[in-house]
Amino acid sequence: MVRINVIDNGGQWTHREWRTLRDLEVETRIVPNTTLLKELLKENLHGLVLSGGAPRIGLDGTLGNCAEYLDNADFPILGICAGHQFMARHFGGKVKPSKAPEFGQIELTLCVEEDPLFTGVLKKSIVWESHNDEVTTLPKDFMKLGESENCTIQAMRHKKKTFYGLQFHPEVEHTQFGEQIFKNFIQLCEE
Repeated sequence: MVRINVIDNGGQWTHREWRTLRDLEVETRIVPNTTLLKELLKENLHGLVLSGGAPRIGLDGTLGNCAEYLDNADFPILGICAGHQFMARHFGGKVKPSKAPEFGQIELTLCVEEDPLFTGVLKKSIVWESHNDEVTTLPKDFMKLGESENCTIQAMRHKKKTFYGLQFHPEVEHTQFGEQIFKNFIQLCEE
């Protein structure tokens, strides 16, 4: 069975990420972001979700031991909201306070014809937002996958590693294809 743990960065919907994975029959648990990678590796992990959270990545840039995971993990990682912002900043991108913070439903537009994380997702769909900061400059080893009217980097992917970042919240029921995105991430973790 696939095991994907959720790294708790203090997000309001961390439990929803865990529950979505559990409901999709994944072995999962919520783990504090202070957990060392060597401890996580004892669990035969297939992937990690870096949850959203209260930290203002655009302002202070710290997120527990998430840097260690990104530097040393050899399995897929999905960063959501603050996890997405931290991933971008860690790899050399820029995160700043949003000119127009987004809260509630917005329209996501995919910028690529195909990507494994977005298999079965329409080019335009409704997603749920809750952020004050955003990725303003893409890291050099990443490609942009999605955007919205007020946020130019809604989704991104590392070009060599199976690392993805999403500014929006796929775990919230208001995101049209959220469960499909999680199913696609699980499939990436199975490969």
